[in-house]
Amino acid sequence: MSAATHPTTIHPTAVVGPGARIGYDCFIGPYCIIGDEVQLGDGVRLESHCVIDGRTTIGAGTQVFPFVSIGLASQDLKYKGEPSETHIGERNKIREFVTIHRGTAGGGMLTRVGDDCLIMAQAHIAHDCLIGDGVIMANAATLAGHVIIEDRANIGAYSGVHQFCRVGKEAYIGGYSVVVKDALPFALTVGNHAKCYGLNITGMKRRGYSRATIDSLHHAFHLLLSAKLNTTQAVERIKQEITDSPEVSDLLRFIEASQRGVTK
Repeated sequence: MSAATHPTTIHPTAVVGPGARIGYDCFIGPYCIIGDEVQLGDGVRLESHCVIDGRTTIGAGTQVFPFVSIGLASQDLKYKGEPSETHIGERNKIREFVTIHRGTAGGGMLTRVGDDCLIMAQAHIAHDCLIGDGVIMANAATLAGHVIIEDRANIGAYSGVHQFCRVGKEAYIGGYSVVVKDALPFALTVGNHAKCYGLNITGMKRRGYSRATIDSLHHAFHLLLSAKLNTTQAVERIKQEITDSPEVSDLLRFIEASQRGVTK
C-alpha cells in the first residue's frame, strides 16, 4: 500500500481476520467483520456493522455504509464454494443494506464494480455481475446473475434486471422497471416488461454531449423504433445514413453483440 501518513482506525468491537490486508488511513467502524482474504485500499471507510468476506478487494477511497454485505457466497444453487472473487473499485459509495455476492465458476469467477459508482440502499448485485464506472443504482435496484452494466448507466429504484442481460452505457432505466432483454445505450427504458422510449435527451444534455451527437443518436433511434423497420433493416439504414458519430457506432456494436435481443 502507499506510504500515506495517516494511520488506520479499527474500532475495538470490529473483527478483522489476521490475513486481511488493510491500507493506510482506513476506518473500520463498530461491529464490522473483515474476512481473512479481504484487501482494503487506502482511505476505505466501513462505517459500522459491515461484513466483508471471501477473496474481496475494495479500492481506495470507497465508503461503505452500515449493514452492507460484500463478497459472501452466491445465492446460485450451482455454487459449490469455489474460490471466486469480488472486486470493488475506487471512490464508490455503497449505501445501507446493499448486498454484493462473489462470482461463480459458471460466470468467470468474478463479480466486479468499477470506480465512482453510487449504489443506493438495499440494492443487490448478484454473482458474476460486471458493473462499469460511474454507474448509479437507486434504492432496491436488483441485478440477477451475469448482468453487465456499462459506464454511467442509471438503474432506477426497485427495478430488476434479468440474468445475462446487458444495460448499455449512459442508459437510463426508469423506476420499477423489469428488464428482460438488453437495454440500449443512451436510451430511456421503462416499464414492466420494459420498453424503450428513445434517446435519453435530458441525460445527454446534462452529460455535455454536443448538439450534433444528440441529433445523430436521435435519428438512429427514430430508425430503430419508429420507422417500421425490423432491427436488421434499421441497423443497415443507420450504417448508411450516419457515418461520423462514435456514439452511434457504440450503439450499433451493442445491438450486434446482443445475445438476448434488445429492448424496443
